[in-house]
Amino acid sequence: MNHLVILPLLVPLLAGTGLVLLRGSATATRRAVSLLATAVLVAVALALLREVGGGAIEVYRLGNWPAPFGIVLVADRLAAAMVVVTALLAACTVVYAAQGSDRAGRHFHVLFQFQLFGLNGAFLTGDLFNLFVFFEVLLIASYGLLLHGGGRARTRAGLHYVVLNLAGSTLFLFAVGALYGVLGTLNMADLAQRMAVLPPEHAGVARAAGLLLFVVFALKAALVPLHLWLAPAYASTSAPVAALFAIMTKVGAYAILRVYTLVFGAEAGPATNLIEPWLLPLALATVVLGAVGAMASTRLSQQVAYLVLASAGTLLTAFGLGSTAAVAAGLYYLAHTTFAAAALFLLADVIGRARGDLSDRLAPGPALPRVNLLGGVFLLLAVAVAGIPPLSGFFGKFLILRASVDHPAMPWVLGVVLVTGLLTIVSLARAGSRLFYKVDESVAAPATGPRGAALAPAVALLALGVLMVVFAGPLYDYSLATAEQLVAPLDY
Repeated sequence: MNHLVILPLLVPLLAGTGLVLLRGSATATRRAVSLLATAVLVAVALALLREVGGGAIEVYRLGNWPAPFGIVLVADRLAAAMVVVTALLAACTVVYAAQGSDRAGRHFHVLFQFQLFGLNGAFLTGDLFNLFVFFEVLLIASYGLLLHGGGRARTRAGLHYVVLNLAGSTLFLFAVGALYGVLGTLNMADLAQRMAVLPPEHAGVARAAGLLLFVVFALKAALVPLHLWLAPAYASTSAPVAALFAIMTKVGAYAILRVYTLVFGAEAGPATNLIEPWLLPLALATVVLGAVGAMASTRLSQQVAYLVLASAGTLLTAFGLGSTAAVAAGLYYLAHTTFAAAALFLLADVIGRARGDLSDRLAPGPALPRVNLLGGVFLLLAVAVAGIPPLSGFFGKFLILRASVDHPAMPWVLGVVLVTGLLTIVSLARAGSRLFYKVDESVAAPATGPRGAALAPAVALLALGVLMVVFAGPLYDYSLATAEQLVAPLDY
């Protein structure tokens, strides 16, 4: 077995455990451990991507127990790519947090590392029950991170977030139990084989369990109508947490893509293409509500939260189209929107700190220090998020639209994506004009402006988006190969 497969789990797990033991140590020590662990995770993730990038699928049997009795981790192109995106996002986020916002609570870095452990486990697990386990790990860590620093708004949003996810976890267990009852296994590869030859008398239970799983994954992905938790939670929490949470909706999207191409895909017998009638319409509705929410936002962080919702809908629209080209386009768009949204959350915090008591409210305020630098970064990120050439958002949306040309829902997809793209441009232009051009001299500004180091993580995330344009050809080729591996899951 290749031990590289388990390292993305061991690195944050050992770091988190070590940080628990160091809870009485100086903040600088805890920061150093967290930063070092995240840097190691980036190196491990890139090494794993290189290992499976040629199409190999690595299976790691914990305890060397054979499936379906033992716990297995599976690394293919998709899982490795998700681990890399998570590691790069985490590296930029923890650097920002280490500049001071981690002091708002005692256990930030512990929770941060356990969050990474849960995320990487969800991407690498080959077992449906352990997908539930890793969901719970990342959710428990996210509860603490969401409330990091306290406050009435965070507590209220956190309560809603916890209650909804506890309900989702309960449904997940119901679905897992039902599938085990009729199929006798929870190993995903084994589930796919047994689903294809499922007796007709068990088809109703299997389909019901599959639809329950879709509800759970749709909740994690913030798909309409299970989206109401996202904007309050993301807009209320601290900037580094919101930036890390940019990957959270992608966990739900990943689970939908993995489970419904493997277990409920084209060869699933009575459950073939189970969610096909539901996914695309709900995804398009999510895009619309996200764009409308961004238009109506009164704070920049709230606006970015609604843009995350719109991007989740756009991503699931690509997956809902179902073709190899559409899935490849969605995978390219996934990395783009994760980096761009996280960068905007960090930038919103920098701008908010520079405006004093007015924070990031979209209202005239004091003249910003280093306004050209802040405005330039905001402009580039707005261009990326809105999908305007030449940044990665344009490539992602163009690929999705091109993949929809032969689909019966093509007019709906083109209409929704293009119109909501226009609404996104208008909402971001309005935000930029109020933040950078409309000055109210009666509002006092802080004595000191933002340090250049505070902008560095947002600029680094922006640079990752620029690299996605420079290397768009190889990245799309990888995405296309990943999509081909997904829609033909025999090797898995």
